Amino acid sequence: MKIITIIILIFIHFVSFSVIAGTLDVVKNRGYLNCGVAENFPGFASPDDEGIWRGFDTDFCRAISLAIFNDSNKVNFIPTSSRSRFPLLALGEIDVLIRNTTWSYSRDVNLEFEFTGINFYDGQGFMIPTSLKVNKISELDNSSICVVSGSSIELNIQHYFEQNNLKYKTVPADTFDESMKLYINNNCDVLSGDISVLSSSRLEIGDSNNHSLLEDIISKEPLGPLVRHNDSNWADVIRWTINALIIAEE
Repeated sequence: MKIITIIILIFIHFVSFSVIAGTLDVVKNRGYLNCGVAENFPGFASPDDEGIWRGFDTDFCRAISLAIFNDSNKVNFIPTSSRSRFPLLALGEIDVLIRNTTWSYSRDVNLEFEFTGINFYDGQGFMIPTSLKVNKISELDNSSICVVSGSSIELNIQHYFEQNNLKYKTVPADTFDESMKLYINNNCDVLSGDISVLSSSRLEIGDSNNHSLLEDIISKEPLGPLVRHNDSNWADVIRWTINALIIAEE
């Protein structure tokens, strides 16, 4: 970690101790941070062979720990699925959610969560068997697509395909892992999701050379940490940790 990052985060550490309220108070009294991350997302959040969590999101959790405790190791990583992540945050089982979650109006307002910033820009794409020799989305007409039922991924596909007069059939699943299994077992022609997720999944398949990612992107997906509404002091700690990390890279 760069020296400027350490200096700025330690500054946040001392400033935060002067403000006692809400989640910040709970975390300090507990002595560690409960950080919600993805269950197994190589490059972002996954345990290594020794059980130590590694990745972009887990490093961000450690940065928050450093900001609060002046110690980056006071973190309890709690794996969350696409279905469990919001209830865990709402019920206080996790203090902050840091995983591939798109900043959207409905999540910000209807679910009463607050996004504290954007730490990763993603976009929705498609993975296909290389044997299909498909190079662009327009060639997916009349294809079957594995998607997570009721997700923004499904809605984006519906909007894009209707706008471009393309026919398709969805093969629904409850989770992305289930969706990927359906794709691997040839229950659909195409798997759709955020490019970061598809790239990670492609490496896990084992025969990654037999699967390709289309260059076309059909949506913009700004990802960032979430906290509960009406907890401004806690949100400020997360927000300024993001800012500190960005400043350190300039």
